[in-house]
Amino acid sequence: MKVLSVVGARPQFVKLAPVARECASRGVEHVIVHTGQHYDPMLSDVFFRDLGIPDPDVHLGVGSGSHGVQTGAMLAAMDEVLTTHRPDWVLVYGDTNSTLAATLSAVKLHLRVAHLEAGLRSFNRRMPEEHNRVLTDHAADLLLAPTQVALEHLTREGLAERTVVVGDVMIDVLHRVRDELVDPAGVLAELGQSAGGFSVATIHRAENTDDPQRLAAVVTALQEVDHAVVLLAHPRLRARAAEQGLDLDGGSLHTHDPLPYPALVGAVSQARGVITDSGGLQKEAFALRTPCTTVRTETEWVETVQLGWNVLVEPGPHVREAASRPAPKPTDAAPYGDGHAAAAVLDALLR
Repeated sequence: MKVLSVVGARPQFVKLAPVARECASRGVEHVIVHTGQHYDPMLSDVFFRDLGIPDPDVHLGVGSGSHGVQTGAMLAAMDEVLTTHRPDWVLVYGDTNSTLAATLSAVKLHLRVAHLEAGLRSFNRRMPEEHNRVLTDHAADLLLAPTQVALEHLTREGLAERTVVVGDVMIDVLHRVRDELVDPAGVLAELGQSAGGFSVATIHRAENTDDPQRLAAVVTALQEVDHAVVLLAHPRLRARAAEQGLDLDGGSLHTHDPLPYPALVGAVSQARGVITDSGGLQKEAFALRTPCTTVRTETEWVETVQLGWNVLVEPGPHVREAASRPAPKPTDAAPYGDGHAAAAVLDALLR
């Protein structure tokens, strides 16, 4: 069997790691295509190195651009890649423009598509991620759902027969990184923080960064939290803050460059809380049992909210209040699987 994985953004590199390891252990031919959607080395190359992922076989180098321009450039380049490699499965990950472009190219060439992380829904059609995931699910041949909730969404859309619940591959890699690669003392020293005395923050979604009033409200709230907040500043956030004349430091807020994934896991594991608008980080915080505050009106990972480890807030004082709340009651719930999702993915593809 020949599997071709298409990735282009930080969460996809994390998901790729356990799949690449599983392919290697089974002797499955695995071609890795990097679209270049995220081209900053801290958001791309470092993940391959730190997580032990083989270098990409193909790098499209697409880079930034509007959604239409970026997706179109990937789509045009993917036709040649897929025609050359002719895989048994095109494996796409999550909800990015890379996922949609690879899916469209593959189905037009009559190649089978498997969507890892299928069935997630925010039900917010303003989000480009929602367009990408819905269109991909309805075009794909095999839907690899991470949770029962995802299966329920796909069932309501008439896609149950194509769906297999495999668990979440991010839990696979999180467990390995936590147990093998994390240096908590080193991370705390780099951040200048003490265990349990700070929150980790990431803000990057366009709905929060491109609206000057929303971004100003988020920054002000982070500066007013009752403990230190380390903001891992994505390049997009730095650019938007500079355009809007916002100082990302001050009060409780301290900025830091994005961390390599093992260091990020270490930081979250040692933090008292996480403040984010990222999808993946909500789930990682829950898996590490660190309370999360999500600066969005909805989440794909509803289990984190239902179990009391995540709250959804709008920019402004609610961010400050939620970030200062006490930790919830402990839970043994494992809605995202037992850390063996990559094996279930390969089993499904082989079947």
